[in-house]
Amino acid sequence: FLKDCYQRFLSGSCNFPIITGPSGIGKTLLATRFGDHVSHSGGVFISGKFDQHHQATPFMAITHAFNEYCSFLVANTECSNATSVVSSLRDSLGNDAGYLAKVIPNLSLFFGDIGEYNGHVECVNAQKRLQYLLCRFVETVSTSSKTPVALFLDDLQWADPASIAVIRLLLLSKPSRFFIFGSY
Repeated sequence: FLKDCYQRFLSGSCNFPIITGPSGIGKTLLATRFGDHVSHSGGVFISGKFDQHHQATPFMAITHAFNEYCSFLVANTECSNATSVVSSLRDSLGNDAGYLAKVIPNLSLFFGDIGEYNGHVECVNAQKRLQYLLCRFVETVSTSSKTPVALFLDDLQWADPASIAVIRLLLLSKPSRFFIFGSY
């Protein structure tokens, strides 16, 4: 099922497959095995897990996955695709890289000293700004990478409202090289 959805995605059809079932049935294992398929076929598999004890931490699973992706880019700096993505992220994020690095610390690994964001942004605006920047991150990766990225979000039932909003925005924007799927 996931392989078929992924192939349709690579052909331009956008969907959001969700693996469902009772706790302990093997949803995460299935997704991880699918991640092996993505990696063996030349893509990048990243994942993040929502946690019922951390629902008050917005974007936790998403930023964990993007942090993982940044580590992948750093480990593959000799690859022209990784270099292209990093350059595009630099151009796209600009001064906002420091703000986004607060939730994706590995951004600073290839941005060098991006400094601390010192501006004060009230909570609601800060959350909307992060939503925008997370979507911008995906849009940039999607348009600059030749390699498809598969993002697995585990335990969606524990997702915070801000993360749900980002997922909704990403699905509406239909990023071309970013396959998103989840489980609950």
